[in-house]
Amino acid sequence: MSAFTGTTRLARLALRRDRVRLAIWTLGSPVIGYALAESVASIYPDEQNRVGYAEVANTSVVARAFNGPVASTDLGAVVVTETYLTLAVLAALLSTFAVVRHTRQNEETGRAELLGAAAIGRYALLTAALVVVVGANVLAGALLALVLVGAGLPAAGSVAAAAAITGVGLAFTGVAAVTAQLSVTSRGANALAAAAVGVAFLLRATGDVLGERAADGVRLDSAWPTWLSPMGWGTQVRAFGDERWWVLGLPVALLVVGVAGAYALAERRDVGAGLLAARRGPARAAAGLLSPAGLTWRLHRGALAGWAVAVAVLGLAMGLAGNEVDDMIADNPAAAEAIAQLGGGDELLDAFLAAMLGLFALTIGAYVVQALLRVRGDESDGILEPLLATAVSRTRWLSTQVAGAVLGALALMLLAGATTGLGYGLAAGDPAGWTVELTGAALLRLPALLVVAGVVTALFGALPRLSVALSWAVLIVFLLLGQLGAALDLPQAALNLSPYTHVPSVPAVDVTVLPLVLLTAVAAALLALGLTTFRHRDTPI
Repeated sequence: MSAFTGTTRLARLALRRDRVRLAIWTLGSPVIGYALAESVASIYPDEQNRVGYAEVANTSVVARAFNGPVASTDLGAVVVTETYLTLAVLAALLSTFAVVRHTRQNEETGRAELLGAAAIGRYALLTAALVVVVGANVLAGALLALVLVGAGLPAAGSVAAAAAITGVGLAFTGVAAVTAQLSVTSRGANALAAAAVGVAFLLRATGDVLGERAADGVRLDSAWPTWLSPMGWGTQVRAFGDERWWVLGLPVALLVVGVAGAYALAERRDVGAGLLAARRGPARAAAGLLSPAGLTWRLHRGALAGWAVAVAVLGLAMGLAGNEVDDMIADNPAAAEAIAQLGGGDELLDAFLAAMLGLFALTIGAYVVQALLRVRGDESDGILEPLLATAVSRTRWLSTQVAGAVLGALALMLLAGATTGLGYGLAAGDPAGWTVELTGAALLRLPALLVVAGVVTALFGALPRLSVALSWAVLIVFLLLGQLGAALDLPQAALNLSPYTHVPSVPAVDVTVLPLVLLTAVAAALLALGLTTFRHRDTPI
């Protein structure tokens, strides 16, 4: 028996376990890429608009930091600039989560030890996870290239763009293979990998901010920090420009180094242990942990703090960018129309700020899903059953989890409004006034997030085994309809399926109370359904 014995069967098992997740991943990324490509194509239809876009994007500090450099004035280059960050972050996080789920999580739950008692090699579990995740990245990249070609973009640039996104996924697959050896818990391994993603983004953003514009006034030559980042490597491929295919070797090299390092580290630890010693907890637990509310706060405070930092940074950046919106689309009526569609108003600045708050609401919906799906993890891992054997009722436990997720979403939404208002207010000379106004506007997005919480709760109660996959799928549908539906000219009946469509786009429009009341009523009905079905079904199931 070799160290890799059983790899094929374990890979098949991983595919069986993740068949729904992998389907959403490999199909969802190309769908998002196609939708964004169609949207950008409608905003920048001719060369003059794209030249103006490239000049402003390579001049604006905020645009450099978030979107990166524009490789050329080709339509495909603008598409890549507008979509790269979204697709790259998705590829990085999905890859790291999948690797950790099939390695460290199996050890944490004891499954790896049971498998190891059979004819399974020492490296088989890790190798199977790597095979599945690498295959998913390659398949998603191939489909992305096909849909970009289908959108009318040149084949060479489409392949380069898709390969750049795939490279990000492969690079962080290697990173996650290492973090899975370091931490004793799956949460810790995911946190280390997510921190690596954040550092990669900051290095890429720093390099692009410090970069210099080329002599042609269009292209941006990034500074050296970009070359230290796997995300920076993707932008340096320069898809739809002067493609540099050799750069694609860098993420592959990082994958190889990461896998080799993971194998070496696996030799130096016991199954279930991590190379970083777990911290000892306090000798006495806090009194608040005696209640479900205190336990919920303890479990969610770390994730909430991380989200809060990200939201605050993005809010300030988006607020500062609001001061440049007129210059960025001064000679582009198509872009102005697109912002008006997203923001729901005719006044350009108000529509931009409303669109940014809408984008925050969509993103914070992911926090709601993440926080509430923890209940399914507690149930499937066997943690919930002994807890319910105490004096805590099912209804009290689940309602506390829902309340924690909703309050966290409320805090994040208020933070998004406050920081966006502060950022624009600092540029406009009225920080207090704009902070108050946009904080109130952000609060009006809460009913849509309540509907998201209601959907997840109802799925957990009625369809627990499918709740994880279906919850994320529903959120992606809401994202596509709420953010891109208008730009893609989808019928109103389809747009109405998203709760985000019904939220008044303040400050671009006046407040309308009726949609907020109806959304809250729908959310209450879904939450009641989830609580009722959970109360009357077996646990676990």
